[in-house]
Amino acid sequence: MSKLLQIKSSLFSDLGKSSTLANSFVEAWHQTHPQDEVVVRDLSSDPIPHLDAERFQAFLAAPEARTEAQKAIVAESDALIEELRAADVVVLGLPMYNFGIPSQLKSYFDHIARAGVSFRYTANGPEGLLGDKKVYVFAARGGQYRDTPTDTQTGYIRTFLGFLGFKDIEFVYAEGLALGEESVQKALDEAGANIVRLTA
Repeated sequence: MSKLLQIKSSLFSDLGKSSTLANSFVEAWHQTHPQDEVVVRDLSSDPIPHLDAERFQAFLAAPEARTEAQKAIVAESDALIEELRAADVVVLGLPMYNFGIPSQLKSYFDHIARAGVSFRYTANGPEGLLGDKKVYVFAARGGQYRDTPTDTQTGYIRTFLGFLGFKDIEFVYAEGLALGEESVQKALDEAGANIVRLTA
């Protein structure tokens, strides 16, 4: 039995197009992997605080010197990291807001990227400590950005997840969702076909 971690980053939770696509994938996955455990982390309904100086200092403080407040901050981060470490498959719903990733997803990333915990620096460069995993990213965009300089997400997500050790990353795009009904239907049909292909 494997464990699948679904991360929703849409402001609209299950109503967002990225969440809808990711949900469809997870449902199809469950049909062919009925014994797998599915864990859902919704960053809209259960947001992670933005990283600030207080939280960053808690990460840097020696364990024996941490205050009770710092221990609570670190424990929250530790739980997020262990949840990700325990997953065999990760499914990420990724909307595009103002040419970037959602701020709530950035907050999540800031709490799971910790030197000596989720990655380490070596003579050969950074090394991820969470084990390699298959990652499926469902990217929903209002315009057409794939393979253009305005797609700031794809490279960033690959770089960040690669930093943690995840190399096997598959993107499914649904673009043109703000360009009219015909464009929406075409994008969703293409994404749906990819979901069928990936879960067959």
